[in-house]
Amino acid sequence: MTSCIPEIELKAHAKVNLTLEVLGRRPDGYHNLRSVIVPISLADSVTLHRAPGGEIGLAVSTESWIKAERLGPGALNLAVRVACLMQQRYSVRQGVFIRIHKRIPIGGGMGGGSADAAAVIRGLNKLWNLNQSLAELSSFGADLGSDIPALVTGGAVVIEGRGECVTPLFAPEVASAVEPIWLVVANPGVMCSTAQIFAKWRADLTNAPEMVNNIRLHIQRADVRAVADTLYNGLEQTVFSACPEVAKAAALLRNAGCPGVLLSGSGASVFGLVRSEAHGEMVSRKLPAGLWHRVVRTCPVV
Repeated sequence: MTSCIPEIELKAHAKVNLTLEVLGRRPDGYHNLRSVIVPISLADSVTLHRAPGGEIGLAVSTESWIKAERLGPGALNLAVRVACLMQQRYSVRQGVFIRIHKRIPIGGGMGGGSADAAAVIRGLNKLWNLNQSLAELSSFGADLGSDIPALVTGGAVVIEGRGECVTPLFAPEVASAVEPIWLVVANPGVMCSTAQIFAKWRADLTNAPEMVNNIRLHIQRADVRAVADTLYNGLEQTVFSACPEVAKAAALLRNAGCPGVLLSGSGASVFGLVRSEAHGEMVSRKLPAGLWHRVVRTCPVV
């Protein structure tokens, strides 16, 4: 059956890692991780238009502060790769024209490219009337990027393995009642290579499943101070040593009054928890104009 939907508009939410444990090296050279990932209100816009003859096209626009040269060639864009592979995997003859407007820092540890890819996966499932389950779409995304399964699933999740094992942090009836937490995200304008960070990483392994349980309880209670005390990223010191600009951005957030500050993913973005939107605006005013930053909230449900 051919879908009659001509166009779909989606939000591709950025994410932050509230915890990130490195559990050990895998036989394939990657590392097993465990991380609590929460989407935030900062989002790219993704629009999918049906295209004839199996054609796949892409147009990307950006906010003025984003360095467009970091996007790379369109043929290598993760959203285009997703569309091509979905055509092959699900034997689709239809095409799509993808429009993306970027607001998420590129290479910033907030899942920008993966968020766009996840939105395309969810959107094409509807546009092309594929009727694939969320579990199947998440599994498909795992072959393309470690953050994609979490962002396809949506909401606050725990990821394990390379990211292919995704578990919602809350049951649906609980998630809908969870209050958002406000934070200030900042990016110093540098890019951190995930591969290079892991190559330099020499910290101790962690294996503390109680960390997930604790942060789940603190988020459910909207206890910002307790969440701040539970934040953890096993890559943080490696990134701070390799990229002093990232360490400086984190220090600026702490000095501006954030009760908890953490690196997101492998960087280069950092975030600071705040007590409220008003507190976030107050922190924002204390940050230098040259440092990109935004006041955002978590989205336990997407």
